Amino acid sequence: MNSRTFEPLIARTRTIHRPVGPVAYDCVKLIIVRSGSAILYSEFGQRPATVGDVILLGANVLCGSEPEGHVTVTTIYADTDFLLDQLFWQHADVLHDRLDAQGFADTIYTDPAQVLHLGEDRAGLLMPWLDEMVALSVEGAYRERFHRMQALWFSVIDQVTPFIRITPYRISPQQRARIRPTLPRDRRFAPLRTEAHLVHDALHSDIARSWALPELASMAHLSVKQLSRVFTDAYGKTPAAYLTMLRVQEMARLLRETDLPVATAGRRVGWGSRNQATKAFREGVGITPSRYRAMGAAGVASPIIETSATT
Repeated sequence: MNSRTFEPLIARTRTIHRPVGPVAYDCVKLIIVRSGSAILYSEFGQRPATVGDVILLGANVLCGSEPEGHVTVTTIYADTDFLLDQLFWQHADVLHDRLDAQGFADTIYTDPAQVLHLGEDRAGLLMPWLDEMVALSVEGAYRERFHRMQALWFSVIDQVTPFIRITPYRISPQQRARIRPTLPRDRRFAPLRTEAHLVHDALHSDIARSWALPELASMAHLSVKQLSRVFTDAYGKTPAAYLTMLRVQEMARLLRETDLPVATAGRRVGWGSRNQATKAFREGVGITPSRYRAMGAAGVASPIIETSATT
């Protein structure tokens, strides 16, 4: 999450006056609304968010917002492996080892984006902890203040967890990977495999190309089945779903920064028709390209922190 040093937890506070996004991060985001309000758009469609609300976003989930005047938020960026490790220790009485944590997360967390209504009073309890987390993050003293940072994180998540929706039914890994990642993301406690990184770089290099899974598998010297498993373990989505996410992000940029018609913008990023582009955009962002362009007339802000999701 940080190009200089790796920190599994980062907190930032910012006031937003212009529309933001859509953008996806390769981490879990916890966004606490401190003042003002905004309309969020993501896979859940459009939702209002105001003081006392907390937005929980899984890794590689597109989300944007349109402030209603202004909105001030504190955002916590949390590494997914870091969260899975905590999930294991939380449920160590029923899990055999850390690798079991990913399967357990698959079972109970399938909602990629949630708006949690804590209320102003309960959310107010978080503010001193959030301010201290932001101060420590800005100082870049995570290692030196590791235990304090952990204490603050646990205080915050202890108040938020009772509001997180648990899914009572199971979605298979194959279904989930084709559609959307879990929350936290399904990811192994292992280094990123070279094959996954190779395909990741290929997709980023030419998002408009009609990539075929057998072609990508041959590039990585894996079978199609192996590639799907290896890539999903690394990025929480199949190559096809990940490519769709990249195309939506680039199409959003074209809608913001150019006067290209929706159909033309869609073709630029690799979709063959306006209908195909509109459907993919709406499924990923929650609003139509035309609605997004209308919002962008006011100017769309850039994300405050760059993460490995776009590197």
